[in-house]
Amino acid sequence: MPDTELAALRKILALERQKGCRDTAVIGGLDGFLSRWLDRLAEPSPIRIPRRGYASLSTEQRTRWLDDAMSRLGDDGGAPTPTAAQRRAPAPAPTVAQSDTNSRDRAAAPRTATPRRRAAGPAQQARPRSEEQERSLASPVDVVPRVTPAIAGRLKKLGVSTVRDLLYLFPRRHNDFGSMCSVADLQIEAEQTVAVSVWEAREATYGGQLRATEAVVGDDTGNLRVVWFGQPYLARQFKPGTRLALSGKVTLFRDAPVMQSPEYEPLQDAAGMIHTGGLVPVYPLTQGLTPRNLRRMVRDALDGWGHLLVDPLPDAMRNRAGLLPLSQAVRQAHYPDDHAHQAEARRRLAFDELFTMQMFVFSRRREWRETGGAPMLPTDRGALDALFSRLPFSLTAAQHKALGEILSDMEKERPMSRLLQGDVGSGKTVVALAALLSAVANDRQAAFMAPTEILAQQHFNTIAGLLSAPGESADVDGAAVLSFDLPPLPRPVTLGLLLGSQPRRQKREVQDMMSQGALDMVVGTHALLQQAAYLPQLGLAVVDEQHRFGVMQRASLRHKGETPHLLVMSATPIPRSLALTLYGDLDLSILDELPPGRQPVRTRNVPPERRRDAYEFLRRQVALGRQAFVVCPLIEESEAMQTRAATTEFHRLSTEVFSDLTLGLLHGRMPLREKEDVMGRFQRGELDVLVSTPVVEVGIDNRNASVILIDGADRFGLAQLHQFRGRVGRGEHPSYCMLMSDYPSTEAKERLEVM
Repeated sequence: MPDTELAALRKILALERQKGCRDTAVIGGLDGFLSRWLDRLAEPSPIRIPRRGYASLSTEQRTRWLDDAMSRLGDDGGAPTPTAAQRRAPAPAPTVAQSDTNSRDRAAAPRTATPRRRAAGPAQQARPRSEEQERSLASPVDVVPRVTPAIAGRLKKLGVSTVRDLLYLFPRRHNDFGSMCSVADLQIEAEQTVAVSVWEAREATYGGQLRATEAVVGDDTGNLRVVWFGQPYLARQFKPGTRLALSGKVTLFRDAPVMQSPEYEPLQDAAGMIHTGGLVPVYPLTQGLTPRNLRRMVRDALDGWGHLLVDPLPDAMRNRAGLLPLSQAVRQAHYPDDHAHQAEARRRLAFDELFTMQMFVFSRRREWRETGGAPMLPTDRGALDALFSRLPFSLTAAQHKALGEILSDMEKERPMSRLLQGDVGSGKTVVALAALLSAVANDRQAAFMAPTEILAQQHFNTIAGLLSAPGESADVDGAAVLSFDLPPLPRPVTLGLLLGSQPRRQKREVQDMMSQGALDMVVGTHALLQQAAYLPQLGLAVVDEQHRFGVMQRASLRHKGETPHLLVMSATPIPRSLALTLYGDLDLSILDELPPGRQPVRTRNVPPERRRDAYEFLRRQVALGRQAFVVCPLIEESEAMQTRAATTEFHRLSTEVFSDLTLGLLHGRMPLREKEDVMGRFQRGELDVLVSTPVVEVGIDNRNASVILIDGADRFGLAQLHQFRGRVGRGEHPSYCMLMSDYPSTEAKERLEVM
């Protein structure tokens, strides 16, 4: 530590002691000085910093702290400690000359918004916490050294209020500063970290619309070109001379090495970053928190409170599973000794999270099953046979098996709670309709909830078509209530549609029919959860795409009737072990067989330089009489996210690329009528290409669509990409899915390869 820093600290502490420990040695208070002094340190502080801050201490506590600090610094400051009488005595009155000078100074000084500090009486002085309170994981986070009240407020934005919260604020990643290499030693296509200086940084534009930051960086061994796509603001941050640590892959562009969109971290002092260990944690931040300070706070919390973590797992269970003790796992998650210890810590913490979640869902399952009181709904074979006779296809063996499990559950007093899982196009809707009809045949109401209005409308149309008599077609255009004769049922089956965007009069009509028991089945969105949507005789509730709904929403639908049976459906492929963990409160039925004639979808990851080839392939499919989707992540262009936008792409494709074809645009901000019109035209074959946002993730069923081009595919998760791919391959034609991404990250490339 530089002697000048120690000398400045000694001088300030001596002056504070000389002034009677009144916190007047430094303008703004001693806490602000200590905070700035600590930030300049590159090693642990030689003195103990008051956990609650110097300002919160009583006079006696301040005196003891100053004595201890001066002792640790090896200097008594050259001034005697004031006596108790001196500390209680009022400050001496200024002389006439001093008074005049002070008056002139106050008159000349600008007025600030800083409120005056009132003298603290006995009732106003901060009460020191007991040792037990200071050493509890439930203690407020500001008991940790360096955490001032202001910093505690900033930590709260990250969800950190207690010491335990700070211990569980795990890093997003670790930078491997222990294996930094020089620019000359960088290897092509390998993950590496390099410490460099910025020589030049400027904003650049690629392809006329993709904004980026382009920089030239280097060290003593050479220079390197770096590009951050979609982050033009970095050009203003990286001034010449800025020290950076860059982590990422190096590629060759025109025979020159370049780093594309690497992870970065400013290095004020490279040695100061390395001193925390080879693997340096990178935490989520908020305004007012720096990476260096947050690392110090977490380290202080680990050192002072980490040993208080109580391991909930018995030793025998932990040893059998080969897991680290909890306190060791938490420390290694923040500051791992090496990559192997980091992986072990992650494994232990993941085990805890999944184990806790599984215990929760199992207890919820037991609670739900023990409630009982569900309506017993015997299977009406006559009604089911009438439905099957109207289907233009036969059920698969998987559909028959799943339906048998569902109907068996509905015959019991214990409420059914079942997950029906099947790939897109495996026939979940037909199975659900048979269950809905079985409830109606027992004079009960049935509800079918979907996450979007487009999907709800699609299900309404599909169910109406399946319930229609052979040779007839239901007039669903603008309809909210339809009736169907289905012998041998003694009366018509009434089907309703409830959406949030419906006209108020139409919505109220549907709600009134629901509450009066005049509707047998109702298809809707979240509007079914509203208080006005009352189903007094609800016997079965079906939730489609259940991952789009929360636990409380599912529970709300359950409470619409007495104790209805519940069937949830999902097209997202989930391994059985994970399904049991996430949905342990649900029994599982799987549709693992596609209906005859369904074509597998061939999926390709198309590099940016072959975009024109992808467009030509799409054009050839249209020439064969097929139709196509083009999916974009955004509705409109955004400076924050440099990716394709549907409105811009629609204009470009319709005027430049496919000017001879008929294109349509679909996105979530369009009115429902306009959406229905576009979808109707696409279904009737009036549109060759539908340009859309993720609103087509579910609910579009066009058997003639054979190709989907997902632009900006790196912006989507695996579940969404799987749903998009399910929009094609629904007919007898060979189908294709093209994944395109201009500048995917390493993680995104791996995700696209999985697809």
